[in-house]
Amino acid sequence: MPTDIEIAQASTLRPVYEVAKTAGIPEDAIVPYGKYVAKVDPAQVPAGKKAKLVLVTAINPTPAGEGKTTVSVGLADGMRKIGKKSMLALREPSLGPVFGMKGGATGGGYAQVLPMESINLHFTGDLHAITAANNLLAAMVDNHIQQGNKLGIDPRQVTWRRCLDVNDRQLRQITSGLGGKPNGMPREDGFDITAASEVMAVFCLAKDINDLKLRLSRLQVARTFDGRPVTAGDINAQGAMAALLRDAIQPNLVQTIEGTPCLMHGGPFANIAHGCNSVIATTTAMKLADYVVTEAGFGADLGAEKFLDIKCRMNGLWPDAVVLVATIRALKHHGGVQKADLNTENVPALEKGMTNLLAHIDHIRNVWKRPVIVAINRFITDTQAEMDALRKACEAAGAPVELCDGWAKGGEGVKELAQLVCDTVDKAEEVTPSYTYPDEMPLQDKIKAVATRIYGAANVTFGAGVLKQLAKLEEEGWGTAPVCIAKTQYSFSDNPKALGAPSGFTLNIRSVRLSAGAGFVVAFAGDIIAMPGLPKVPAAEAIDVTDDGRIVGLF
Repeated sequence: MPTDIEIAQASTLRPVYEVAKTAGIPEDAIVPYGKYVAKVDPAQVPAGKKAKLVLVTAINPTPAGEGKTTVSVGLADGMRKIGKKSMLALREPSLGPVFGMKGGATGGGYAQVLPMESINLHFTGDLHAITAANNLLAAMVDNHIQQGNKLGIDPRQVTWRRCLDVNDRQLRQITSGLGGKPNGMPREDGFDITAASEVMAVFCLAKDINDLKLRLSRLQVARTFDGRPVTAGDINAQGAMAALLRDAIQPNLVQTIEGTPCLMHGGPFANIAHGCNSVIATTTAMKLADYVVTEAGFGADLGAEKFLDIKCRMNGLWPDAVVLVATIRALKHHGGVQKADLNTENVPALEKGMTNLLAHIDHIRNVWKRPVIVAINRFITDTQAEMDALRKACEAAGAPVELCDGWAKGGEGVKELAQLVCDTVDKAEEVTPSYTYPDEMPLQDKIKAVATRIYGAANVTFGAGVLKQLAKLEEEGWGTAPVCIAKTQYSFSDNPKALGAPSGFTLNIRSVRLSAGAGFVVAFAGDIIAMPGLPKVPAAEAIDVTDDGRIVGLF
């Protein structure tokens, strides 16, 4: 069986101008990055269309794998197979997972986005531009303190962290400015991974370059000795940051193995940030196609909730239907089966683990009030008894089920799912968005609403000083902001080992911080951190380049 990278390297790519023509993108809007990748100028894309928007999300991830991106790619290809004009709007990968544990973000098998090596390794440099803009602001803050500190910044209250697009636990907490006065003011400092930086969140939520500059100017970087917030605008950094991001803000055009156009742009993590591709890419795709398939990171408790409560709330978007991805293997894992035993039929464990899937269905249908279709990524070890049990439970919950064989067959293996999704969204009426909580609800109660309505918690505890911080944010005008809860992706709770659908637990919020440019308040639950570390055996150990320049071991 060929690997993902071998399938990708054996595929024939179409020149990017042909892909643009398929998508209906004018030639004047294309800035090529080689033969197969291009930037797209959204200002040159004519308005008119407004596509049906399909959100792809998933159950809580497991070591067994779910294949959310593979389903997204296969679904868009399947739509083309049945004669629909479809397009993808996806996130671009961070190097942290590529070299760490999770791998890349271009799908798998014959449902991939190409060129996969380029996309997974540097791509068009968007994440490096975000890293540079973030660190320029950090340097300008420290330089302001060094050069007289006209604003009266308290070095003990500098909150702006540097970032790097590599997993590196050694840099989570550091002391910078050592070595005497010429080297700056010694202070505690640290790094986040680029995908978790607020510049990434701003980048993905901005509507255009002017909105980007406005959001950058609002970034809060520190407080003064008398407690006043200091912004990037006070430092006068927003113009230079926007200059670094000028080219990056344009979406990237690539293609699937079958030639379906894809705008791949932005990549915030959903367990820390809001986990969605850029607003610019989504809205541009919706002007070009009849159906746009997009995805949100990790499980629906994180990615879908933030897609709906943050991205959609801020930008007038709302999906016409939601596709919920699962595998029988992953559901058995949620039912307590160890990875080595997942290939063995086990209907009782499947039924136990299905509580996770059913909880997500319930939230999509009854909290967010969207049609939901369950997509089962097929494995040859799935048995008929397991499939029958799964179909019966989902249909009882009001969610039709369709098999997805995109990994092995590409769009041909997803035609039935594509037809079901298109039929569903074509019948869907325009509705008023149904969010998890209203804008006017206090920040503390918004956190409790997500914890109780989506996670299944019975209660929320707040660490020392957190309620005081929330009250101060409300005093400073941020009370109507949405909340972005940072927690483990592996469970509804803040305990990654609590599988299935735990209930009655207490969610522990240890700290909060304002993302003023993004426009939301981040609440950190449990042990979640913004700079991951490498695993015991990082994926980087298997990656190499052959004598003829081919990259191997990427998957």
